[in-house]
Amino acid sequence: MPEIERAQGTRSADDVERALAAVWRIESAKITATLTRMVGDFALAEDLAQEALVEALRQWPAEGVPRNPAAWLTAVAKRRAIDTWRRQERYDDRLSAIAHDLEREQADAATADPWDPDEIDDDVLRLIFISCHPVLSREARVALTLRVVGGLSTEEIARAFMIPVATVQQRIVRAKKTLSAANVPFEVPPRDEQAARLGAVLGVLYLIFNEGHAATSGTDWMRPELSMEAIRLARVLVALLPKERDALSILALMELTAARFPARVDAKGDPILLADQDRRRWDRGRIAAGRAALARADALGARTAYGLQAAIAECHATAASVEDTDWDRIVVLYEALGRIAPSPVVELNRAAAITMATGPASALREIDRLAASGALKGYHLLPATRGELLLRLGRDDEARSEFAVAARLAGNERERAILAAKAAGS
Repeated sequence: MPEIERAQGTRSADDVERALAAVWRIESAKITATLTRMVGDFALAEDLAQEALVEALRQWPAEGVPRNPAAWLTAVAKRRAIDTWRRQERYDDRLSAIAHDLEREQADAATADPWDPDEIDDDVLRLIFISCHPVLSREARVALTLRVVGGLSTEEIARAFMIPVATVQQRIVRAKKTLSAANVPFEVPPRDEQAARLGAVLGVLYLIFNEGHAATSGTDWMRPELSMEAIRLARVLVALLPKERDALSILALMELTAARFPARVDAKGDPILLADQDRRRWDRGRIAAGRAALARADALGARTAYGLQAAIAECHATAASVEDTDWDRIVVLYEALGRIAPSPVVELNRAAAITMATGPASALREIDRLAASGALKGYHLLPATRGELLLRLGRDDEARSEFAVAARLAGNERERAILAAKAAGS
């Protein structure tokens, strides 16, 4: 075993659990990725890591937290792998190699870092691509990414998405079985597949961020812990792929959007619209980080869809007020976004920007055209936006009717209550 830190003596079970949770959140991806490379089986690696956690909970309260806890967990997991292979009588080259590595790690762990903290190798990148593999459903990709890359427990994932713990566990188990059945290799995709596969990874991160930004259901309008986890994972991805324009762009988008989080809800947790937010509460550090990431992305070539969205977020983040916002530029950016990534939601957002740039009458024509197409049928923000435009035009009765429709369609309780209040004219 690596040397144990005994300066503080024994630790309470609660202290150990908190320490272990902190280590796991930071190092879980690296631990699992290292084990996957060693044992050649993603599902087995994750199981071994979990067994090491159980062993830590048993030993650390009495013996103290190791000086290098990540190395301790990795070594224990490798030993469990060796024990498993011994029971299966698999004395092959792999067993000898791992045993040799384990002995060397144990000899060095007392004084050395578990791995170079300034170096992020390809193991974590391989793990990210496995977690977001196209053979998995979107829900499975999200659950697996948060579990094995983000280090969240199944309980934390279930709580964040307002679903039963058993559902999360089933998704993860099914995902592991699917990956095993598909014989998915532990590798970075071939060059001709990387763009499409990276797009899937970014899509998962974007989905996680957006669920935190505006929760689709439940009593809370925001779940910022989910958005923060998406940002953390995006930073990891940028560190692994520093020349990937889309990775930098999505990080910029997330940082610039999250900068507004402190001002998006009131003391009761109710939403505060952009026009009513106290911009002094916006996080200037995140704005600076987002703009820096966008500048790095721009240096790599023309803006993609994520870059254009980040540029829109930058327009908001750098404006002193709603009135000072460059709405004409935002409309142009949405037009460009609509050309390279056409979507009815983009058109809806563009119409909202037109409202601010040229007035509600011209925007209403765009909204009516969009409504007639049926593309956003059932989407509560379409009647909600139309209601706002009608209200600006003095057509109050029609506006209340639209707000009532939006309230019926809204899945989030906070948002539904606000829309219902507008429908009632209060």
